[in-house]
Amino acid sequence: MNDETVPFPAAEAAEPERKPSRRRRGGARRHKTFPAPAEETPVAAAVAPPAPAPTSMSVSSAPPTRTSVEQRLSLFIDFENIALGVRDAQYKKFDIQLVLQRLIEKGRIVFKKAYADWTRYQEYKREFHEAAIELIDIPQRNYSAKNSADIRMVVDAMDLVASKGHITTFVICSGDSDFSPLVSKLKENDKGVIGVGVKNSTSNLLISNCDEFIFYEDLVRETRAIPSVDSLPKKKQEVFRLVLDSIQALRRENYDVIWGSMVKQTMQRKQPYFNESYYGYKSFSELLQDAERNGLLTMKKDAKSGGYVVAST
Repeated sequence: MNDETVPFPAAEAAEPERKPSRRRRGGARRHKTFPAPAEETPVAAAVAPPAPAPTSMSVSSAPPTRTSVEQRLSLFIDFENIALGVRDAQYKKFDIQLVLQRLIEKGRIVFKKAYADWTRYQEYKREFHEAAIELIDIPQRNYSAKNSADIRMVVDAMDLVASKGHITTFVICSGDSDFSPLVSKLKENDKGVIGVGVKNSTSNLLISNCDEFIFYEDLVRETRAIPSVDSLPKKKQEVFRLVLDSIQALRRENYDVIWGSMVKQTMQRKQPYFNESYYGYKSFSELLQDAERNGLLTMKKDAKSGGYVVAST
């Protein structure tokens, strides 16, 4: 019985119970080792930056396309002034399609209005309606009627500035110097301004105030400069004229290198319904090759991208 009441191991076990008290005194020294794990976080952060490296290595060999922001145009036509200028320049008739086709090269026309006493210009009403131009009728019963049309046009333009912020460019189709203050005000509101008019009846003040001015005479002259395709079948005449006109348009916009894809894009801008299959071609490249065989343009294949660089003859 006495052996069971005197457990020597219990006495030895009591000694370890004192050790925690000694560890408490040295506990402060253990706290000094805690900052060591914190050094692991910068190591992980240092590994992260190389991750974006693969994206910088991606290279595209596709032909360049138009990357500039597409312009949205509004067109205001002072038709009284234009009609008088066309008559004085001895043109048979004012062709609104020449103006629209040039403007389409610059961007989307989202607003179109023409101001006149339309009882005096009945022969133009159908053509303007087909071009989706809204006709603003200003009856000319006395001398002040002309000023009324000008005032209405200015008011509508400034209202558009305030209400349609997405419009980037205003086109003033007139040669009247009275619109010079309007042009200045539009530019103050960070809008581009293009003028269109007949050369001999256009004010120099208006010309110099616009960002760009297009003379109607130049539009007529440029249509005559396109190579003749009259000897070809009717369908080919139509599509080749559109091809040549589109190449000419890209040159006017100062593109040094003209790719086949850019030509097609311009053709579709001018004629939204364009499709090469309608003219019997399986691809647009086949259309360009046929135009080259007919001596209307030259092409060079780019070895890197596989696209065609196009130039008219």
